[in-house]
Amino acid sequence: MRVTRPVSALTAVTVVLLATGCSASPSNPRPIVADGQIRLYGSDGVMSNSFGDALKGDPGVLAGMKGTAPLTPLTEDFKRRVKQVDPAVIDFNYAGEAYDAVIVAALAAEAAHSTDAGALAKYIVAVTVGGSVCDSFKACAQQLHSTGIIRYQGVSSLRRSGFTDSGEPSTASYGTLNFGRDNHIDDAKTEFVGAGDAAGQARNPPPAVTVTGRTATPPPLKMGGLLPHTGELAGVGPPIFAGARLGVQEINDAGGVLGRPVEWLDGDDGTSPVTAAATVDRFIAAGVQVMIGAAASGISAAVLPKAVAAGRVMISPSATSDSLSTLDDKGLFFRTSPPDKLQARALADILMRDGTAKVVIVARDDEYGIGLQRGVKADLTAAGIAAANIRLVPYPGKATYDPGEQNTLFKPLATEIKRYRADAILIVGFAESAMLIRALREVGVTFKS
Repeated sequence: MRVTRPVSALTAVTVVLLATGCSASPSNPRPIVADGQIRLYGSDGVMSNSFGDALKGDPGVLAGMKGTAPLTPLTEDFKRRVKQVDPAVIDFNYAGEAYDAVIVAALAAEAAHSTDAGALAKYIVAVTVGGSVCDSFKACAQQLHSTGIIRYQGVSSLRRSGFTDSGEPSTASYGTLNFGRDNHIDDAKTEFVGAGDAAGQARNPPPAVTVTGRTATPPPLKMGGLLPHTGELAGVGPPIFAGARLGVQEINDAGGVLGRPVEWLDGDDGTSPVTAAATVDRFIAAGVQVMIGAAASGISAAVLPKAVAAGRVMISPSATSDSLSTLDDKGLFFRTSPPDKLQARALADILMRDGTAKVVIVARDDEYGIGLQRGVKADLTAAGIAAANIRLVPYPGKATYDPGEQNTLFKPLATEIKRYRADAILIVGFAESAMLIRALREVGVTFKS
């Protein structure tokens, strides 16, 4: 995606906006929509080209829709390498996070001189906050065996700073995304904003690394992709799978982990606790030490106890719920995607900059949806919008939705939203949100393009 102005300048502007909490006074908002029109916004679960493809029968319906996704300005070289793995990839959401998850796990195994999940888990945070910066598996592995301490600078949020003590990014970069008239993201309008504080990265000294006297060769490192081939997140799965497989490929091209190729096992989380649990069982039986996933927050929370009981590591590239930061994970759960408290701030900033005075936040009733819904409301009220002017509308979070639910589930919600007469709607959902948008149109809501 193309940056329309220098990242540093935009970040500075955003810091000011977030600090003040708004850019337009709710008591005297700038008018943004004509009577009867509503401006449409979305969180990361819908701000993708694959979501636009789900509405290809409604040309231009998403034109003007704005939203955010954890997104770092990716180099053209990285995007080219991802496309070589999967030429069908149409966007790069969470590809960088998946790639970094694989590289960090491999470097942790090198540091621990072990592929045992419990042993390498102790080094996952350490390899992101240590000594001299390195930016590839090959360079980092060489430096690790030379000095025993590194700071892997990745392609996602790890480019900015390392993990916190709880094993998640201390800072984040978000893309402010806009849909064009073809229902695809208009890259020319994408801007990048920073959030978080590098001072929050782990400060405890990393475990000691012994670089001499090693003789035993541990078993191969096995990684399993606990990611969505099916379910409501299947549309965003391809770039995540491609990013992870690219990481494995480049590790093996550099000689593998501890002299052996990394083994990759493909799997499906199905955006479903049942499907994900079956995949976790299969991975455990196959000896997988590190699972990359799950993709959704609720699925990650649901299957983590099973992985922890078996002593296996999980690293999610895209689970963002704040609640994951405090799970009893025995030091085995990590994520390369930032927590939603940072995305909530970025979304609230977009709404305030547009002069929003009355908003509906529609969200899946699950770990991801409700957490982000509440976070945005808190940031909007802190910015000055009255709580009475923020309507929270939840709907059941499920793995799949029947097409008939556009009328039975989403049309009643659309009618409720229309009656509220807001000037903005924020959608926190996945692929099923396409049915909500169609239902809104059916009840006579028109969107500001």
